[in-house]
Amino acid sequence: MRTLITAVITGLLLTASAMTTPGAAAQPSPVTPPEVPPDPARTVFTDNPQIVDPRPMAVESWTRTGDGLAVNFTTGTPQCYGVHAHVVETPETVTVELWGGTLPEAVDRACIAIGLFGTLDVALRTPLGDRQVRSAQ
Repeated sequence: MRTLITAVITGLLLTASAMTTPGAAAQPSPVTPPEVPPDPARTVFTDNPQIVDPRPMAVESWTRTGDGLAVNFTTGTPQCYGVHAHVVETPETVTVELWGGTLPEAVDRACIAIGLFGTLDVALRTPLGDRQVRSAQ
């Protein structure tokens, strides 16, 4: 467990050092995360466009949910941290731009530094079908 927490914190620190604010620099090329079966042990997050100080996050994997999908990622506790997704759909691809940040109600509140595996249902305009799912980060 300690190794997992250390690896998650190290990954978050490395990711944070390479991050930019939205639109501040050239965006990396989209990557194709793997499709995985549903994992009931993941913490379910609700899309929150009100997060404070949003930072880009990678979609680590994804899961089919009927005609849509859920994206999987690593973040902090849902009492302090939130996520927001922006989706760009084409006939061939679904690209998810995922942002993580502090919940407005958690600003100026002490939060524990622990990483956990989260998931977020992503609404699509049209059914996923056989389109390729990509992470913008």
